[in-house]
Amino acid sequence: MRLSILQVTGIVVLIQFFFSCKKNDNEVFLNAAPYYPLNSGTVWFYRLDSTTIPAFGASLITRSYHIKDSVGSSFNDNTGRESWLVYRFITDTLEEDPWQSLSTYYVTPTAKDVEVVDDNNLRFIKLISPVSEGRTWSGNSYIDTRSLSSLFSYLDGWEYEYDSINLPFQTLAGTIDSSITVKQQDETSPEGPFDPQYYQQRNYSVEVYAYNKGLIYKNFLHWTWQPTPEPARYEDGSYGIVLNLLRIKQ
Repeated sequence: MRLSILQVTGIVVLIQFFFSCKKNDNEVFLNAAPYYPLNSGTVWFYRLDSTTIPAFGASLITRSYHIKDSVGSSFNDNTGRESWLVYRFITDTLEEDPWQSLSTYYVTPTAKDVEVVDDNNLRFIKLISPVSEGRTWSGNSYIDTRSLSSLFSYLDGWEYEYDSINLPFQTLAGTIDSSITVKQQDETSPEGPFDPQYYQQRNYSVEVYAYNKGLIYKNFLHWTWQPTPEPARYEDGSYGIVLNLLRIKQ
């Protein structure tokens, strides 16, 4: 049976509409919560590369460990929202030494976002719904970054952005099929290459989350180089961490 030109045109339009909707489902209507699944007993294992300041502060050094983040029980926060405790433990990269408690944080997933309160009681808005390419938000808006007594002024004004929606990402655990990248900050002030004669601050942060798996990669770096008064040095509070997923126990 032959199809008329009108019928063929209609079929083409339907196919285009189907794929257009399919793209929108992936890029616009994704809820953030599945990218940070929280179930009691879930454990994430990561390699941690920790950047710190050695004695005298004239350089940065990196040491490596394994850590595990174990989801504990749920509770209601001070606004009545269900939240989950996560306990962090640390050991050597061969996992020969006993695991030692390192810190505790908690996660609050809501219909509009996923918030994480760290062991310094800093609340970060890690993810927002819906997940959409290029969408931005003020991820550090709950943090005091502007008072004279604040130790976290370097977190001021960060604009988080969704990038690379539903793309594969390579981790130490292997290739993760569906991930989203959250660009948080990439700033050098003043701009230009590092010169030890001059003051400079560097802030960089990116996180990657996988569907039904959670955080699979994190790269954070903050340092401030102060040439005066002598001796020139990295300021206290300069540090960096890289987390790379090793395995998940669910």
